Amino acid sequence: MPRAYLPPSSWTEAPFLEGDEAKHLSQVLRIQPGAVVTVFDGLGNHAQARVLSVSKQRVDLMLELAESAPSSLPNITLVQAIPKGKNMDWIVQKAVELGVSQIQPLVTRHTIVSPGGDKAEKWRRTALEACKQCGQFTIPIIEDPLPFAEWLANRPSADLEIIASLADNPRNFRETLRLLPNLESITLAIGPEGDFSPEEMTAALAAGFVPVTLGDLVLRVETATMFCLSAIRFHYL
Repeated sequence: MPRAYLPPSSWTEAPFLEGDEAKHLSQVLRIQPGAVVTVFDGLGNHAQARVLSVSKQRVDLMLELAESAPSSLPNITLVQAIPKGKNMDWIVQKAVELGVSQIQPLVTRHTIVSPGGDKAEKWRRTALEACKQCGQFTIPIIEDPLPFAEWLANRPSADLEIIASLADNPRNFRETLRLLPNLESITLAIGPEGDFSPEEMTAALAAGFVPVTLGDLVLRVETATMFCLSAIRFHYL
């Protein structure tokens, strides 16, 4: 069944799709009146909706069966140092598929790229498309990029804060999760190519982050992110 994003403000007695969502249904999928589509509001609510009328700029709907998807625990915030190239786009897409709640892009000392003003908006569009493709009903919050120190000083609290570390004496990742079976929130910090600087790592540890090892191999940034997210989701299924 086709899926479309219907913003929360549009869940009214006369809902309709417009903009890119309407264009996709009308021009790409060539949806016709009478068809049934799935709409979701990005907050966990979704519904079956019957198409009443179709134009290039607008698709009128009638909501037929609305439901709310149960929230999965723990809520995962991915704090991701922005990698080079298009790897951040890929990370956002896969992080959505793995059920993260929030993504905070970071600019660190070893960050190579300088994110432009429209990068965060592009990542938000990527997150929306990933939700539509994978069946996710909750769109993660994609924050604007922040410098490491600013984020660390103003970050929201979490039950467990983990930082992937190449430093000496990190903790075992599996054991760290095993000892905390009933978490509601986790913050996961992943560094850039070249890892966090010693000063950044020292600041994170002083702020309460738990350094964990991902094994003997040195992983690429995107591999490390997927490894950690997959391990967390598997552990708390």
